[in-house]
Formats: sequence, C-alpha cells, structure tokens
Amino acid sequence: MFQSFAQPPIGKKLLGDRFARFAKALKDDDLDGYIIPHADAHQSEYLPPDQERLSYLTGFTGSAGWAIVMGDQGHLFVDGRYTEQAAQQIDPDNFSTVDVMATAPAKWLKTNLKPGQRIGYHAFYMTVSQVRKFEQACNSAGAELVSCPVDPVDQIWQEDGRPLPAKGRIVLQDDAFAGESAADKLLRLSQRLKEENVDSALLTLTDSIAWTFNIRGNDVAHNPVALAFALLKKHGKPLLWVDGEKLSNSVRDSLSNIVDIEEISNFEASLTRIASAGPTILIDADSCADAVRIALETGGATLIERQDPVIGMKATKNSVELEGMRRAHLRDGAAMVKFLCWLDSQAAGSLTEIDAARQLEDIRRETALADNSQLQEISFDTISAAGENAALPHYRVMEHHNAVIADKSLYLVDSGGQYQDGTTDITRTIAIGSVDAERKQRFTQVLRGHIAIATARFPSGTSGAQLDTLARLPLWLAGCDFAHGTGHGVGVYLNVHEGPARISKAGHVPLEAGMILSNEPGYYKFGHFGIRLENLVIVEEPHPIEGGDAPMMGFETITFCPFDLRAVDVDGLSVQELTWLNDYHHDVFEKLVHTDLLTQEETAWLSRATAPVIL
Repeated sequence: MFQSFAQPPIGKKLLGDRFARFAKALKDDDLDGYIIPHADAHQSEYLPPDQERLSYLTGFTGSAGWAIVMGDQGHLFVDGRYTEQAAQQIDPDNFSTVDVMATAPAKWLKTNLKPGQRIGYHAFYMTVSQVRKFEQACNSAGAELVSCPVDPVDQIWQEDGRPLPAKGRIVLQDDAFAGESAADKLLRLSQRLKEENVDSALLTLTDSIAWTFNIRGNDVAHNPVALAFALLKKHGKPLLWVDGEKLSNSVRDSLSNIVDIEEISNFEASLTRIASAGPTILIDADSCADAVRIALETGGATLIERQDPVIGMKATKNSVELEGMRRAHLRDGAAMVKFLCWLDSQAAGSLTEIDAARQLEDIRRETALADNSQLQEISFDTISAAGENAALPHYRVMEHHNAVIADKSLYLVDSGGQYQDGTTDITRTIAIGSVDAERKQRFTQVLRGHIAIATARFPSGTSGAQLDTLARLPLWLAGCDFAHGTGHGVGVYLNVHEGPARISKAGHVPLEAGMILSNEPGYYKFGHFGIRLENLVIVEEPHPIEGGDAPMMGFETITFCPFDLRAVDVDGLSVQELTWLNDYHHDVFEKLVHTDLLTQEETAWLSRATAPVIL
C-alpha cells in the first residue's frame, strides 16, 4: 500500500511535554516567540517525515498551516479545509486555532506584539516575501524578527529520534512521456534569461527542477520529486545540487551531459562562491528561502526578483503531455468504474473507510497492469470518508477512527493515481442506499456548480477568480457555500497541486490553453455529511461561437466516471444541465467500454449508471 492507516494521534501528555521543552528552548535563546510554517527549504506542500515540524509540535497533520508560539501559548493558523481537523488534533491547553483567511499570521503578530519583543524564525523555512511581511509587522510594533541558526523544533525533536532525511532514488522521465528533451527545455530557459537580462536563475521548487531536467524522485510521499536546488545559466551548463547517493551511475552519466552536479550538502558554500563573482541572479521571492537570499546578497550577487521562469512553461502542457494525461484518465476512469461496481455489490454497513481505500488502490494497480502500465504511486492520501467524516474536506482515515460506510448515507472518495504518463485526481460522492431530500438537494446544487464550470466559455485573459463564482452560485442562492477553492492546477506525473493558475477567489493568474485544472465544488454540513464532485479539465484554445463577436476559451473534461444519479434531484436541473449530464455519461460509457479494461459485469453496471435521464 502507498498509504498507511496506522498513525495514531499524538497524545495530549506527549504534546504537552514537547510544548514545554519548546517553550524552554525559546527562553534559553532569549526569544519571546517563534514562527513555525508548514514548510521545508523547498516550500513543499507535502513534506518528508523529517520536515514535519508543525505536526511534531502541534499534533496537526494537515498540509497547510502556521503556528506562532508566544511564551506559554501557541496559536495555530489554518484555513476552512482544516478548521475541524485542527480542533480535534491539537492540545487546547497549549494551542488555539485561528482562521488564517480572516487573520493572517503577520497581521496577528502586528496586533499582538509588544515593543522590544524578539520573535524567531528559521530562514530556510520561510520565503523572502514571507519574511518581509513578518519584518514589517514586527517593526510596526517595535519588535524584532530574529533569524535563528538552529530551529528550536529541530533541537528538541532530535532528542526524540527525529526521522532520517529522505533518500529516494532519482530516475529519468523519458522524452516519450515528457514531450520535450531536457536539453531543449534548457535552451528555451537560457533564451528566457537573456530576455530577462540576468546571468542566471535559482530554482528551489522541486517540481520545477523535476520538469526542467526530466527527472522524477521519491523523497516526498505521493509527489514524484527529489529534494534538490538548481541554478540555470544564460551561458554554459546549469548546476544541480542533489544528494549523490540518490543517483545511479547511469542516471548520473545521463544528467552530466546537460548539467554539472554538486552535493546538496555544499549548497550554501556554493552559493557564496557563485555570488562572489557579482552575477545578476533571478530569484522568486514567493518560493525562494530567505536563507538563499541572505547567502547570495552577502556574497556579492545582484538579485532580480521575478517569478520562477519554469512555472509558466510547466503549467502549459505540450501535446505529448496532454495525450498522456488523457490516456491516464481513461485508465483511471476504468479503475474507478471497477471500484464503484464493486462498492455497489457490497451490503450497506459491511465495509469500513479503510476497506474501501485499500480496495481502490488494489484496483488501480491491477487496472494499470492490464493496460500495460504501472501505478507508480497514489496522488495523495485517499480521502475515504463515510457520513459525517465527509464534512471534513481533507479527512484522512486512520485505524483509530475508521468508520463504517452505513446505509442511508453519503460516502465521499477523493483519490488519484500517479502514472508515468499522467497524474489523476477525482472525487465522487456515492449514495449508500436511499438518501434524504436534503442530501439530494445539496448534491444537485454542487453538481450544478460543477456543470457551470465544465460548460463555461470565457475570453482570453480570464482568471480563475472570475470563474469561481459560477461554481458557487447554486449554493449561494440557497444560502450555502464551501470553504475551499473550486480548482487547482495539476502536473503531469508531478505534483497533484500545481501553480500558478487556480479557480478560486484568490486565483488571479489568467488561464492559458494547455493548463490542467480541477473542477471540484463541494458542500459540507459539519457533523452530518459532505459532498464534492471533481473532474480534471484542460483549458482549450479560443474558439468562435456562432453569432458571437470574439472567440472564447473553454474546458475539455478529461475525467470519465459517472456521477451517482441516485443522489440527484432531477427536477432541480435545468434542461441544459440535464443535457450536459446525459451527454457526459454517454461519453463516459463510450470511452471506457472501448478501453477493453472492463468485465461484462462492470460494463453492465456502467450501462445502468450512465443511462439517460429524462425530465
């Protein structure tokens, strides 16, 4: 299994002991407070075990958050995805939760600091932009932000047996899947540096590095990346800092043709050496660690702050990548149909959330093999959520809270696979037995929001923030909403969450043809049920609309799996919405049947699940 269900919650006594030792370490270092982000030196969303500082100290296991400890009191900042989860995991004697969307950590500090106080942080775990915000907050309050050479969390964690650093092997991503050689990508990037009038650009994001050099790693659970840094150059070979133990002789030989390799343990010393020649170096202040900025500026480099040049290139997929994603989604759609057919054959109340998650992973693995492929990993820990657990948007099932999938309830499963030709991410909410009118009403409102995004047409230059309202409007009209974005970018056999574009209130990057995004509105009634319906879509080139004045962009849906019609209030759909649903289900049946991956029983199930609905 790629997913473990055995991690027990951290007990209150143990959390209290850690917090007490941490507070003492701050006092010993003459600090009044300390800032702890959920981050590593690469600003990874999902962290290797030895980088989970926030979880170690607070007990909170979500993938986004901040903590600020002031004296003997801690404050955990999380968004709406994690509000309930955080409240369940932390020790309230030591930490309180703060809504990060209403009160950002820097804003909270500005309000709560006193003149003369010293607030610590570690410069490798916060970006240049983040440090500036905290410095401004401290300065306005007459306090001081202090860069600490040793992180006090690491200091006490070492005493408890901190996990060893990740040592995943690095492999090459074949050009047949990448669609472009690393050498050609580097030529394009060197031209970009000439246009930017800089000598080089420092890459710190692991997926940018993986994409640039056509490599994949195994340092981070579910994300096929390696922990590394790289320096692109206007002239000459780039530099790649990586743990040499992760490279086989053949991989090292291949990479050495296009890049000079140095040990990652020499990274800071190398930066100082490079900076001493006085080059102009591009850094991305939103992703580059402040420690990198300090080393380069101190060494003598001139820094130019612009977006990581790889981000935009990586986000707009080439034709080979798009075909790979379409192929991966047909394979994954067949696996989902197999799973849903199996789920329907089980008696209500006979399965647990873990039973279902295990079965789904097994089916994905078997289906990939039948399709002459291989399940390399899952895209993230499967969200297998029964009943009220589905009201936690990022619920993670564990053995100590493994619920039964009960009759007359909704079961939500959000999952995905990592294949060499693509990354998938799909959510379906399933009616277990008959469900009541309220659940059907909310399911239908979410489905209407999903259809609104799927059928949207919009001019070039439109951002995700401009589309986000479409997904929420059916819920808004009913006085409801959901506390997460409608969609995120997705990589190709890379990170399942990828920038820069997204469909959300904060998604201000214009959508470009070739970008891949999720379409996943939801609804969550805490303590009762949750609903989310997710497909992935490709942003299309502008096309003319008959009778229109300008060509419009739209979305191509590439996820193929039926929505559960048993949870739909058909009377709540317009004729246009029902037409889309019937057309989508027709495509699902036709495409998946022709994969030759389904049995007769599964094909018969799919035929029933996609049968046209008539008003």
